[in-house]
Amino acid sequence: MDELERFRLDGRVAMVAGGSGGIGVRACAALAGVGAAVAIVGRSQGRLEEARAAVEEAGGQPLVLRGDMTVKEDADRVVAETVERLGRLDALLNAVGGGAGTALYAAEEYPEAEWDRIVDLNLRSALLPSQAAARAMIASGRGGRILSVSSVRGQLGIDAGYSAYVAAKGALNALTRQHATEWAKHGITVNAISPTFVRTPQVESMLADADFYERLVSRIPLRRIADTDDLIGAVLFFLSDASAFVTGQVLTLDGGLTATQ
Repeated sequence: MDELERFRLDGRVAMVAGGSGGIGVRACAALAGVGAAVAIVGRSQGRLEEARAAVEEAGGQPLVLRGDMTVKEDADRVVAETVERLGRLDALLNAVGGGAGTALYAAEEYPEAEWDRIVDLNLRSALLPSQAAARAMIASGRGGRILSVSSVRGQLGIDAGYSAYVAAKGALNALTRQHATEWAKHGITVNAISPTFVRTPQVESMLADADFYERLVSRIPLRRIADTDDLIGAVLFFLSDASAFVTGQVLTLDGGLTATQ
């Protein structure tokens, strides 16, 4: 047996919620590269086209769907469309999130509206598509894989005004364990990856500040932040048969950051 075969997704359908984001685009291409039919979900038409091109370059023919994963009707619709048009749904990657740097406030003064926005973006956006995908997977009787992109800030506080973001990611980690517990009987595994800072277009302006970057990497033993490529091995592991006996786990991808805390 070719040991790498268990990482392949030939004949399976993978949905990437947030597939138009920096991590999502790279994940879409990787999933297509190992044989999956890919449904790309996002809000920005322009960035969805970038994801489409990445999948086509990897040899796939993607299904591109617009939708806001903080809205239940949209989450339900894109899952239903995927099953209808591609015939099944085997794997879901929740890659919507971020925005922490756009909402930095002292904890005692954190505005309610900003709290709701950041929590919705980083928690509701994973809850709603996970529920819709789980219902489809349960109905199919084939089980499935659900993976969410969390953050080291789900387990580490930081004195920088991130209350809503760390709360949302911490809750996402807990929800991962809860969903894993409830859906295991249906053959569905539920896990999360927890990276530190990832180099994406969303954070380019922050990384351009040399002082900021130096402070950032000085806390990471490997002395660099993550590139999107650094997440792909874990994504393919968790969404394939290679992780068939792994569920309820949050894998930290942080260059050693949490090892020093």
